Amino acid sequence: MRFLFIHQNFPGQFKHWAPALAARGHEVVALAIRAGETISWSGVRVVPYQVQRGSSKNIHPWLIDFEAKTLRGEACLRACLKLRDEGFVPDVVVAHPGWGESLFLKEVWSKTKIVMYCEYFYGSDGADVGFDPEFPADDPVGSACRLRLKNANYFMHFDQVEYGLSPTLWQADTFPAAFRGKIKVIHDGIDTDRVVPSSKARITVQRGNERFPMAHGDEVITFVNRNLEPYRGYHIFMRALPAILAARPQARVLIVGADDVSYGARSPDGRKWKQVFIDEVKPQIPSADWERVHFLGTVPYETFVNLLQVSAVHVYLTYPFVLSWSLLEAMSAGCAIVASSTPPVREVITHGVTGRLVGFSDVDALAKEVIALLQDRKSARQLGRAARATVVQRYDLKTVSLPQQIAWVEGLVDR
Repeated sequence: MRFLFIHQNFPGQFKHWAPALAARGHEVVALAIRAGETISWSGVRVVPYQVQRGSSKNIHPWLIDFEAKTLRGEACLRACLKLRDEGFVPDVVVAHPGWGESLFLKEVWSKTKIVMYCEYFYGSDGADVGFDPEFPADDPVGSACRLRLKNANYFMHFDQVEYGLSPTLWQADTFPAAFRGKIKVIHDGIDTDRVVPSSKARITVQRGNERFPMAHGDEVITFVNRNLEPYRGYHIFMRALPAILAARPQARVLIVGADDVSYGARSPDGRKWKQVFIDEVKPQIPSADWERVHFLGTVPYETFVNLLQVSAVHVYLTYPFVLSWSLLEAMSAGCAIVASSTPPVREVITHGVTGRLVGFSDVDALAKEVIALLQDRKSARQLGRAARATVVQRYDLKTVSLPQQIAWVEGLVDR
């Protein structure tokens, strides 16, 4: 069979799935926005293409996102036409539609079956938009109109896509009921053989000429975001630090994340969100305590895994939004987790069984639960074991997710 994967930053969510299909003898091609020549990666032929121009000047602000998706869709269309002219006709295309690349695929291969990766469908209420009253929209009606146009991308896909795939039930349920029946829920998968608990784990953090070694069993609190921003609760976590540091004088806090934005808006005064909340809480923390807070920026994956393995308590907070891989990886590493009681977190964590849940904005409850787990290491270990067991049973890459993905997508060819 022939499969085509489309992701502007391939491999993205397809980093295991595409190579697995290639290993089974299928011809697998991927399209990605990048410079350079066609390469072979893990048995997948990765074909680069580029968008020919940027957005128009003076375009209506509500149309900037839609035009960008149209430009990307056209660029992908041209790349697909070239593949077709070379004789490549896929049986199934698996595409992430979030940036518009897959808008025009049926114009190239009218009989090819298309799978849309259904990561998230934006709504003007009931999910991330308007969730955090601390950051209200300046123009709520205008914001709703922007979202309607943002979702136009998905509506243009619905009549040409035969199937959808979503990593969680909650994310699938954000999509309109008329399309929801087409969506299969299979998580991307967690490599639980690679992300494992380790009593021998060590990590050393450096600040200037000082080195701070930490090991499994130490009071290490971890917090991980792609970017440090309110969407993932960075502001709530920072506000809990004064109480946590005061109560636990031996604890160290390791914060991973860049200082840009991934999902939400930038701060009104132009400062990075990282600095906004450092400036807010630092005056409340004695200098000696602040020295125990370490901002690591972005780190290599192996360092990230080591960080989870030494973590005594891992904090994960999020608006009702896309579930981060990092939460499930923390569970796989056997971390004791304190997380926000928001969907889709409640889909994977049961309070008191596989972690502790608190209201997203409840700073006092967050601090209390972190302190309690640092004090009660037996309960922390029990939560960590149960968390890992859940991930192994429901989200393991090799025994659960990948076999389901392969069987499902190969079966589409015969339907």
